[in-house]
Amino acid sequence: MTTVDLKYTLDDKYLLDEGKVFLSGTQALVKLPLIQKKVDELNGINTAGFISGYPGSPLGGYDHALHQASDFLQKNEIVFQPGINEDLAATALHGSQQTTLVDNPKYDGVFGIWFGKGPGVDRSGDALKHGNYAGSSKYGGVLALAGDDHAAKSSTTAHQSDHAFIHFGMPVLNPATVQDYIDFGLMGIAMSRYSGCWVGMKCITDTVESAASVDIGLDRFKPQLPKEQLSEEDIHLQWGYMPALSETRLYKKRLPAAQAFAKANFIDKVIFQGKKKLSIVTSGKAYLDVRQALDELGLDETTCEKIGISLYKVGMVWPLEPDNIINFVDGSVEVLVIEEKRSIIEDQLMKYLYNYEKRPLIIGKKDENGDDLIPSEGELSPSSLSLIIANRIQKLSLDIDLSTKIQSINMLIANINSAPVSDLSRLPSFCAGCPHNTSTKVPDNSFAFGGIGCHGMATFMPERKTYNLGQMGGEGVMWTGIAPFTETEHIFQNLGDGTYYHSGILAIRAAIASKANITFKILVNDAIAMTGGQEISGKVQVDSLSWQVHSEGAKKVVVMTDYPEKYPPDSAFAPGVKIYQRDELDKIQRELREIKGVTVIIYDQYCATELRRRRKRGLATEPDKRIFINPLVCEGCGDCGSESNCIAIEPHESKFGRKRENNQSACNKDYSCTKGYCPSFLTVTGGTLKKKGNTPNSQANTSNHLNEDLPTPVIAQLTKPFNILLTGIGGSGVITLGAILGTAAHLEGKGASTLDVAGLAQKNGPVTSHLRVANSPEELHSTRIATRTAD
Repeated sequence: MTTVDLKYTLDDKYLLDEGKVFLSGTQALVKLPLIQKKVDELNGINTAGFISGYPGSPLGGYDHALHQASDFLQKNEIVFQPGINEDLAATALHGSQQTTLVDNPKYDGVFGIWFGKGPGVDRSGDALKHGNYAGSSKYGGVLALAGDDHAAKSSTTAHQSDHAFIHFGMPVLNPATVQDYIDFGLMGIAMSRYSGCWVGMKCITDTVESAASVDIGLDRFKPQLPKEQLSEEDIHLQWGYMPALSETRLYKKRLPAAQAFAKANFIDKVIFQGKKKLSIVTSGKAYLDVRQALDELGLDETTCEKIGISLYKVGMVWPLEPDNIINFVDGSVEVLVIEEKRSIIEDQLMKYLYNYEKRPLIIGKKDENGDDLIPSEGELSPSSLSLIIANRIQKLSLDIDLSTKIQSINMLIANINSAPVSDLSRLPSFCAGCPHNTSTKVPDNSFAFGGIGCHGMATFMPERKTYNLGQMGGEGVMWTGIAPFTETEHIFQNLGDGTYYHSGILAIRAAIASKANITFKILVNDAIAMTGGQEISGKVQVDSLSWQVHSEGAKKVVVMTDYPEKYPPDSAFAPGVKIYQRDELDKIQRELREIKGVTVIIYDQYCATELRRRRKRGLATEPDKRIFINPLVCEGCGDCGSESNCIAIEPHESKFGRKRENNQSACNKDYSCTKGYCPSFLTVTGGTLKKKGNTPNSQANTSNHLNEDLPTPVIAQLTKPFNILLTGIGGSGVITLGAILGTAAHLEGKGASTLDVAGLAQKNGPVTSHLRVANSPEELHSTRIATRTAD
């Protein structure tokens, strides 16, 4: 019988300093600075930590996890300071490295962590480059976390930040597992201290949103410093260093120091090595895909070594440490470089070996004939890699027959490709009572441009006549490049309040400078709702906001809201600003589109989901009015749903045909459904919903039911990893269930991994959780369950 640690608590992941804990990738990134602080204390170094990034650019909810762990951070002198946007957050990190240059510092140094999604890396290039060229402090160090969405599942473009970091001159770490997040993160900070470089670390979906058992013992983290110790002037940040000399120092001193550090600490590792016939070099998620592909081919380490297959895992993909990898491939017949997205390792390896007289054949993105081999777009899959590896094995005539395996994989792929495919897909949607259900409407003979944020989902709805998405903060500026060349006189532009404070105010300024005819609808919902309802840094009250856009030069500013009476008497709106009930939106929009220049609608209504949370926590008043639909009167016309676009309005099948009903569990009491022309609505004031199971009899029945003898479940024989795929939509508990089962397996001493594929889950989008359980963590490789392999 397996012993289960019944004393385990959820706080253990942050409290414990030894053993193994079950961590998600996000939680590992929270644990990382806590471990760094303790390691410094053990080494007699008095440090603090500083973390900053834009909350609307989260790495799997990293900012949420940091807020939840605020007590642990504070006790360890780690400051989490959300940035107004990504580049200003990076600038703050630059400042954190200068604390020891200012009089009377409180610490020996401040280690820093910056975070942002791929678009945040792009827009922060100048700040990151300036920080890296300036350098880090001796006991500081900076780790830059890049949330790369390789498949563009929750981004407007696919991202691979490696090349951006290379342009900034920053070493790039590519972790494969949650354990790597801890190990590489600590190595990254130590490398930053030793070399003076800021260090980039990739965080992709399959890792940051996965979870696994992680060894957090402090004795693991003892970085080895290379024998050569460079001078302080060559390495660490100083004031007054000349820009031209900074480039020389970076490329001649610091980056070679980073390579020396990587070599001394074996950040790149030989996983196993055979007779050097086929040497596979890989990194990050691709490493896990390769291991899974080898498993699918029935090739364990012993078999690989016997037939001549070797495997090398690159941890620092740029600048590639030359000595160890050249030693690994030396004498090989063929080197197969497997990387997800565009090549980085392959290009460097080719350069290193170009002048070698007896160099092996190197293939990767292309084969020896110049034909495509490893895809550069999208994501890799173990099944496709298994075919590629098997074909190379056959081509080299290695001592193994894989014809049956190849036939089986080809048949699987053929069956998948020939299976009936539905053209149905679940699009995300506005929440029940979402203000954007109303605010994104435009009058007849007008259209709007979309933007980054929840309101961008209006582009999925043809009836909203909302087109075009660009980068965050560019809302409306495209029109300034269109307007001079069209007879169309005016457009509307949706702009979320999170984006406005991030950088959108500059877009309004640009539109005013261009004298374009455009109406900005600033959608004030008091949260960065698209990514989890985070607090908006730098926000002001609506009356102050009206002054901002008025002062910029807007021709007319109006405020629209669900409850005009909510503004206190001492509110000081800008001159000429009038407040309207949201029902007058169509009329006001028609008036504003006739005004030449830039006009602004400030549409003020709480995010429905955040308002619901506040009500549950007692932070907002719960309305005492509920709306019901009388099915005996309802004719099923659907006008209530058309007017409100509310997902709480659902079909109700009756013996008189399909009617409508208001799902009271989903309803957020926006009441916009009553705008439909219908006499079937019933209003109940002062009542509460009857809760099931509250009577004494029902409670007794429930107790008796729970006491019944339950059948003993059939326990799976873990001869191979057991795969469970949980499916649902946002809010249905899929991710929670995956976390519970994964933690339970961990507490039983098994190997377990979960991968949450959420995307736009917060907007009723699809959610899956991939749960894999094995006898030990070493048996698990890829976190994603391959097609047709769920048990």
